[in-house]
Amino acid sequence: MDPICHIFLLLLVFHKINPSVLSCVTGCSCSQDSYGRSLLCMSALLRQIPTDIPQDIRKIRIENSHLTELPRGSFENVSALEYLWLNFNNITVMHIKSLEYLPALKELRLQGNKLSSVPWTAFQDSPALKILDLKHNRLDVLPEHALRYLPNLTYLDLSSNQLTVISRDVFSSWPVYQRSQRAEGQTEAISTTVLALHDNPWICDCRLRGFVQFIKSVGPAIILMNPYLTCSSPKFRAGKFFHEVELNSCMKPLTSALDTNMTVPVGLNVTLTCFVQASPSPAVWWNYALKLLRAFNVSTQPISEETVRSELLIPAARPADAGTYTCTAANFLGNSSAAIALRVGAPRAPTTPPGWAAVAPAEPGAHVEVRIAKQTVYGITLEWFAAAAEPGETWYTLLVGRYDAARKDTIYIGPGVNTYSVTDLLPATKYEVCVAVRNQAPRKGQCVIFVTGSDISQLEQREKLIHIVVIVCAMVLAVPAGMYACTAEARPGCLGRCPGACPRRRRGGQEQAAGSKESTLDSLPAGSQDGLCHPQGGRGAQQPPEHEEPDKARPPHRNSADLY
Repeated sequence: MDPICHIFLLLLVFHKINPSVLSCVTGCSCSQDSYGRSLLCMSALLRQIPTDIPQDIRKIRIENSHLTELPRGSFENVSALEYLWLNFNNITVMHIKSLEYLPALKELRLQGNKLSSVPWTAFQDSPALKILDLKHNRLDVLPEHALRYLPNLTYLDLSSNQLTVISRDVFSSWPVYQRSQRAEGQTEAISTTVLALHDNPWICDCRLRGFVQFIKSVGPAIILMNPYLTCSSPKFRAGKFFHEVELNSCMKPLTSALDTNMTVPVGLNVTLTCFVQASPSPAVWWNYALKLLRAFNVSTQPISEETVRSELLIPAARPADAGTYTCTAANFLGNSSAAIALRVGAPRAPTTPPGWAAVAPAEPGAHVEVRIAKQTVYGITLEWFAAAAEPGETWYTLLVGRYDAARKDTIYIGPGVNTYSVTDLLPATKYEVCVAVRNQAPRKGQCVIFVTGSDISQLEQREKLIHIVVIVCAMVLAVPAGMYACTAEARPGCLGRCPGACPRRRRGGQEQAAGSKESTLDSLPAGSQDGLCHPQGGRGAQQPPEHEEPDKARPPHRNSADLY
């Protein structure tokens, strides 16, 4: 038989005995290189580890695919595998038995995946592992036993992850480090291991103290790929190298307050303060009556490396705010608290003219311009503008009540609000409303005086009342139905002088109605602004006609919507 035929028959028989020699995975390529027979898969359609990998494969490289996990027994058919590269996939889960049946594995590369944790005990199944590349993942924790099952590593890359704190015990239990410690001072050569830990957001506080000491003391057996590890936080250490910082031991929080018993008058802003000594920096919160207080009223700032100050703001303290406030701080070592007792007393004695009670002594510099922005049948809406240094942080005090009342209702308005509606008013009553900046008494020009009309149901009569009041007061502002307004910068004789300047109408039934309403208004306590009342014929005076033309049409009735 021809020798060529003999060779062909031998190859055919060998292929039948071991068909995996020439076979490969669909969509992948197989080749022979220095590693042995290799499998290369770069398909974006690949979503799981192929199950038909030839048994003689020594190296697998699957990259830029859509692998999301390494399930149990993923490589049970390729027990001779030595090199496994699974870079730049979407692997998020690695099963604890994913490396089962791989005792000869020397190199595992998982760069650029989405692993947030690794089952470190999985490496018990691959004791020959020398290279482990986990850079550019999302690892945020390295448990103390993590390196215990990696006794033969010569290269470990954990760079560009999310590691913030590592215990020194992670490395003290690492067989590689233990061997290097035993070999110190000996003349025999020892193997070296490259360790990459850079580009992680390290928190340089007491929890990292042991690790920083380890980095500073590593000998020639462990080589840092980048020895300049950098702190990311806290702020006062951000950007500093490990060899530049000295970290103290951790400390359980110790909470204290300078003033544990406070008494304040009604209406004042109150700030409760506590100080906390702790390391690492603690979480701080405030409680009142077993309720957690809102965070936007709490400010916590560091004042030194191990001390923070926490402040609780209580705006416009009221009697209901009295009680015990608790400042609590906690870190991983424990927690502690400090209690502050607050008592809210009576307002301070009035320092303003009779009829007004100031919530606090006046402070210079802030003036408020107030005006009536809207009027309705039932009330008015005030609008004010304050010439304050910080308008966005200014509180206001409104004093509302009858003009002759000894004390007015006090309303506190927070920052950013410059309108308020006064409603549910009594008919035929004179009112006064003042607006002042917090911690100030009302000043000249910061009050509005107005009188509500009689409880008259007919809109026509209500319109006549308004018409008479506007003429008497010569108001420039539009006034609401059944209401007139003057500012509190008053001359007591205003309403007394105005009737003499404005001739009255005395014609039949109209004379009787008008006279009745004018006498009602004249009997109320007066208050007007300079320049609002003018002599007859002066600027701003409105002279009513001496008599009404008989053929002149009367104004049509309006509905209630027209009164706004």
